[in-house]
Amino acid sequence: MLSHLLIGVGLAASAPFVAAAGPCDIYASGGTPCVAAHSTTRALYASYSGSLYQVKRGSDSATRDIKPLSAGGVANAASQDTFCSGTTCLISIIYDQSGKGNDLTQAPPGGAATGPEAGGYDYLASAIGAPVTLNGKRAYGVFIPPKTGYRNNSPRGTATGDGAEGLYAVFDGTHYNNGCCFDYGNAETNNQDTGNGKMEAIFFGDRTKHGYGAGSGPWVLADLENGLYTSGGNTGYGVNPNNPSVTSRFVTAILKGNSGNQWAIRGGNAKAGGLSTYYSGVRPTPNYNPMRKEGAIVLGIGGDNSNSGQGTFYEGVMTSGYPSDATENSVQANIVAAGYAAAPLQNGPEIKVGSTVSFRATTAPCCTTKYIAHDGANVRLQVVSSSSATALKKSANWIVHVGLGNSACLSFESVDSPGSFIRHSKNALHVDENDGGRQFAQDATFCSQVALNSEGTNALRSWSFPARYWRHASGTLYIASNGGPNGFDAKAAFNDDTSFAVGAGF
Repeated sequence: MLSHLLIGVGLAASAPFVAAAGPCDIYASGGTPCVAAHSTTRALYASYSGSLYQVKRGSDSATRDIKPLSAGGVANAASQDTFCSGTTCLISIIYDQSGKGNDLTQAPPGGAATGPEAGGYDYLASAIGAPVTLNGKRAYGVFIPPKTGYRNNSPRGTATGDGAEGLYAVFDGTHYNNGCCFDYGNAETNNQDTGNGKMEAIFFGDRTKHGYGAGSGPWVLADLENGLYTSGGNTGYGVNPNNPSVTSRFVTAILKGNSGNQWAIRGGNAKAGGLSTYYSGVRPTPNYNPMRKEGAIVLGIGGDNSNSGQGTFYEGVMTSGYPSDATENSVQANIVAAGYAAAPLQNGPEIKVGSTVSFRATTAPCCTTKYIAHDGANVRLQVVSSSSATALKKSANWIVHVGLGNSACLSFESVDSPGSFIRHSKNALHVDENDGGRQFAQDATFCSQVALNSEGTNALRSWSFPARYWRHASGTLYIASNGGPNGFDAKAAFNDDTSFAVGAGF
């Protein structure tokens, strides 16, 4: 049966059209069916035509379920774009395609961290932070900044105790950090760290506190609770030279655990080639054999809601049973055939790299003669005109650069403080000297899009926190979300306060 299914992996069948076998069809044929299947980009079964995810609109909190274009197909991105036009959207639910009802929703507070939203919940992800194409068809992944996460504490059918399971996920190989923990997989059901062996989740990042791979990272690792691992047979600490640093834009990450002290970690380029096995053998010690898994499902966070990690998720599953390498190799072939590719992060009027620009506020009646300027490190709105003092005009001029943290977006250097850029810190905009570090580069990178009102030309959103836009409040500039937990996140006047008329510098 498996070989019969694989004939059609990534290929179009003869008329009438039948979708090629999806990853979960392949797992089922291998005797290890999916018990959770999550993706915002495509259906993971050839016959699946139900909802992939739900978006929540910032203007009125209305929601829409996004389905594939056809059974077994790519997500209907146009449906999201139409629904979210002229406002913002968040991903509120990632639906389980397996039929088990293991949907992922906003993560509640846990033992390690309380989220910033009401009730201590974590942030929801922006619906537009991770655009991609699959064989030329546009879709959106789940871009997860720190303090953002999803969870299901009432799972059905997932592995518990020392039960066997397999997991895979497709991530963005360029979006990561060393925080704890950007995970996808099996975790505790009470948001607490309840001990070693209570988790079995894929981790992606360059954290080196326990086990790690060759080079400087990032790596595909296993979060088994109270440790990230890539080997076993001892403490599991230190380097595994067989686990390479990821260099591909899209990465397939695989983790599987069997009963009886056996587990494996594998990975590969999600755009080309096959899988490599980084480790296969016994568990690390102490207290990881037998495993004591609880079966909850997390995305973007650790089992105790450790929420300082970051990464981008496109698709992933959890299975019942320990998949064979052959089954996983066929799933990898299906992922490669899906044709993942990066898509533009910007739209609207071009802000040309190399030009010098100004940003005029468009909120009436208070602010239409005011421009974004800086006084030292502080970024504020100030009234500026052609007759203003030279120093004031220079403080409102910005040189446009390719994004320091992502070349698909932009960074803005101060004309009167060469080497200093607009960056966000604790949600406020500052002008600080570029220290050359990764954190600064990410904080100083912003993506332009069409303005949210009719008076402006552009809105600027943070690349690293894409639900947050440049916004003025009481004259000060912030990165603000639409209806978020801070005073400057208020929904009132959000579209006007985040829309700017971009023009030539003074």
